[in-house]
Amino acid sequence: MSGLIPYLMFPGNAAEALEHYRAVFGGELQLVDYAQAGRHDGPGDAVAHGQLSGPVEVAGADAGADDDAVQMSGMFLSLLGTADASTLTGWFDRLSNGGRVIDPLQKRHWGDYDGTLVDRYGIRWLIGFRDED
Repeated sequence: MSGLIPYLMFPGNAAEALEHYRAVFGGELQLVDYAQAGRHDGPGDAVAHGQLSGPVEVAGADAGADDDAVQMSGMFLSLLGTADASTLTGWFDRLSNGGRVIDPLQKRHWGDYDGTLVDRYGIRWLIGFRDED
């Protein structure tokens, strides 16, 4: 059994977004377009289902005619302690490229590091780690 995997509905740029996440996190990306899935509620080359498998798992698709594209308010995708400090710092930097840092990745008064950002696709991320002793 795996953990929670976010499934994001994109406004027509799912292939680009999921490829970006593959470049950030590594892993294997599988894409199935509307034509392959037998869907007719959008362009044949739209993504009907995409899945990134690897150190971070994310799934998504292009929003269909009756679907809403993702809008994030009041939540973050959290990567707290999910990898070593160097990896998490790299992910923070790559995700913030073309996006917006809300709160820089920094040491907090309680001793842990964390930071928040909105990536170029409007997805909010909370990334952090503890000092490695």
